Amino acid sequence: MWLTAFLAFFAGVFGANGVPHFVSGITKGSYPCVFGNSAVPNLIAGWASFVVALFAYGANFAQYPIVSLVSGAIGVLLMGLFHAAGLAFGQKS
Repeated sequence: MWLTAFLAFFAGVFGANGVPHFVSGITKGSYPCVFGNSAVPNLIAGWASFVVALFAYGANFAQYPIVSLVSGAIGVLLMGLFHAAGLAFGQKS
């Protein structure tokens, strides 16, 4: 059960983190990113985050659906709060 909870949390964190980077990339915007703030590095970082989230989601979540849902939702919420608070790498609030 704990591995499932961890992987669901991991999938939520990486999936939520991929959204602002991917959107900035496809809209040719600038967003703080470890690889650079321009569109292409953000697109790649967002895509890579989605890929990692999909690998984490490959666990057997059907065995513990409630634990998976709650853990994933907490991961998304925490990453959303992280970005909303302006704590992203290189971001100036």
